[in-house]
Amino acid sequence: MKLDGKVPPGPLPEKWTKYRSSMPLVSPSNKMRLEIIVVGSGLAGAAAAASLGELGYSVKCFTFHDSPRRAHSIAAQGGINAAKNYFNDGDSVGRLFYDTIKGGDYRSREANVYRLAEVSNNIIDQAVAQGVPFAREYGGMLENRSFGGVQVSRTFYAKGQTGQQLLLGAYQALSRQIAKGTVKMYNRHEMLDIVTIEGKTRGIITRNLVTGEIERHAAHAVLLCTGGYGNVFYLSTNAMNCNVSAAWRAVRRGALMANPCFTQIHPTCIPQSGDYQSKLTLMSESLRNDGRVWVPGKKEDAKAIQEGRKTALDIPEGDRDYFLERRYPAFGNLVPRDVASRAAKVACDEGLGVSPTGLAVFLDFSDAFERYGRSTANIKGIHNPDAATILQLGQKVIEDKYGNLFEMYEKITGENPYKLPMKIYPAVHYTMGGVWVDYNLETNIPGLFVLGEANFSDHGANRLGASALMQGLADGYFVIPYTIGNFLSKDIKTPKISTDAPEFVKTAEEVQARLNMLMNIKGNQSAESFHRRLGKLMWEYCGMGRTAEGLAKGRPLVRALREEFYRDLYVPGTMNEFNPELEKAYRVADFLELGELLMIDAQNRNESCGGHFREEFQNDKGDAVRNDEEYAYVAAWEWMDTSKDPILHKEELTFEYAELKTRSYE
Repeated sequence: MKLDGKVPPGPLPEKWTKYRSSMPLVSPSNKMRLEIIVVGSGLAGAAAAASLGELGYSVKCFTFHDSPRRAHSIAAQGGINAAKNYFNDGDSVGRLFYDTIKGGDYRSREANVYRLAEVSNNIIDQAVAQGVPFAREYGGMLENRSFGGVQVSRTFYAKGQTGQQLLLGAYQALSRQIAKGTVKMYNRHEMLDIVTIEGKTRGIITRNLVTGEIERHAAHAVLLCTGGYGNVFYLSTNAMNCNVSAAWRAVRRGALMANPCFTQIHPTCIPQSGDYQSKLTLMSESLRNDGRVWVPGKKEDAKAIQEGRKTALDIPEGDRDYFLERRYPAFGNLVPRDVASRAAKVACDEGLGVSPTGLAVFLDFSDAFERYGRSTANIKGIHNPDAATILQLGQKVIEDKYGNLFEMYEKITGENPYKLPMKIYPAVHYTMGGVWVDYNLETNIPGLFVLGEANFSDHGANRLGASALMQGLADGYFVIPYTIGNFLSKDIKTPKISTDAPEFVKTAEEVQARLNMLMNIKGNQSAESFHRRLGKLMWEYCGMGRTAEGLAKGRPLVRALREEFYRDLYVPGTMNEFNPELEKAYRVADFLELGELLMIDAQNRNESCGGHFREEFQNDKGDAVRNDEEYAYVAAWEWMDTSKDPILHKEELTFEYAELKTRSYE
């Protein structure tokens, strides 16, 4: 199989503009006769369904939630990037492009990244028009803040609720199309397989999660907007329902899974407090604008904090190690996520952690309280303010910027972050890998498109903060409405697809048989227990640090766990009813296969880049060392038969505009 990214010719800054002007179109009268299925209702899915409905296509949108508003996009906190340059601090489309390519450690497709940067400004205009309440500065202009891996302020935000507000904006647009009848919404429906007819994707098989009924749904094209697979690690910042099943079922039908080992560890997560936890909670990266990351410089102080004999307030300034500022002076606390996460791990591995488990570092806002307090006092005409006044005024500024995040932290940990520094530690967050797509966001299976986090295309080996919302909305609002025409323009004579076609009947029977098999194992262990064990294997052997030895050991352990799953799984209840345990079982079954492929991909890539840190490949400072001569490619895996080894297909990456060089944030 030869992978063709279908990148249009011409200079990078002109590709998308010229391509849009020359690609095939579907006339309004023909759009009404064409059906499109959108799976997922987060930012990518809701934006795509609303936009395609507005264009006149007949759209069916599916979500396993009770409402599109429940999609995990709602959990994004810190912001969304765009190259508006409102601060006149040197930002531009070209700089956003370069920061994203560099942040991804040069493992993403250049043309896709430039297009993302190019349409970023349109996203902000669209969201403002929808009424998204972005923060504004005194003069009424939209406010910006900085995020990791950049030296400009380009992140638009709505306190710590940016994902929620953007999702509500997209949901309003979607609801309008539902009311008009161009979009039909299927809540509480989960996609369990895709259907192909004569080599083209023509529909999906779903399960009604309320009744248990297996349903067939046909369309001329299918869009998967189903998010990432971070829950393969069990403990992550993802919602518990986040899964890989839609994407993985496409892989089992022949779609390619690209760069699955590129998983992101987020540095500012509330540390795990016990084995009873089923998920972790993220503290927004935006907090690193004002918070300083540190650990005690002496092991005896760290030990005293771990044992509760001291607090952060007992450590004098001279005995604190602000390790990000020390190691990366040019970017300081705003280094990219992968860099900050590894630095925190190194500090904790040296015995300097500050939680009872030793796996936490401090995120301290005391300097920000002082800085903002003095500035506010000056504005108010308060001369020579005392320390209490400065603290009160400074805390009010921080509360206005991050109040809901501070409140959330206190509710979860029981500690007041206005009095004591936050404790944070890295955790699995986002997945840069995903289903392989070309420039049109189409997979190697014609008619199957993948948008947002579910595809691999934009972030390389590491995603910069505030770029997930950008990609989801860019794909949904401004890319797929154009590029889907390349496929559908050749389908205008194709009549409505019938769900009585033999391919639909056969696929539905296969889905039914798979569910029956899971129900009939009748073993002794729950799907949840298998998921927890898988997560521990993935974290130990394929987590923040990976080695050839560990991966070689981990893969057979995952295979053995999968074999045990099919021998000893117990699913209570019946299939033809509301049965969340059955939902969990088929999701875990897919995770058990993906987990093995993730380890295979990590073992194959003998280099360190971004979130993929092979401990054998690092410099004397502990930073990642790439191997561009051998691994400057997209690893796209074909794995339709899991009894055999997967087949690797390579898309070579070329860099015409971005200079391929060692990433440095010093």
